Amino acid sequence: MGRTVLPFSKVLEEEFQEWKKFRRALRKEDQLFLDRLFERARLHVQAGVYASRPWPFETILISILLEHEKALVELKEKLRSLEKESESKENHLHSALSEP
Repeated sequence: MGRTVLPFSKVLEEEFQEWKKFRRALRKEDQLFLDRLFERARLHVQAGVYASRPWPFETILISILLEHEKALVELKEKLRSLEKESESKENHLHSALSEP
């Protein structure tokens, strides 16, 4: 008989369960970060269904990396915006101070 393919959400949950001992060995703050990583993977469960990878953990890692990449780009954009704002204020202050 053929093997039944589990729904990816179930595979993800099983993978999380397999990491429970590792999780318990972590400090409390790191446990929360590990939980957040798996939460990030859960955001892409629907896409994971289509991945059909022999090792589902690859799909989980890619999902996590995708969320990290999005956050990184967002932070870079915010930083650029703040730098421009700061530059603008600095230029405005310079011009105000140099006026007679």
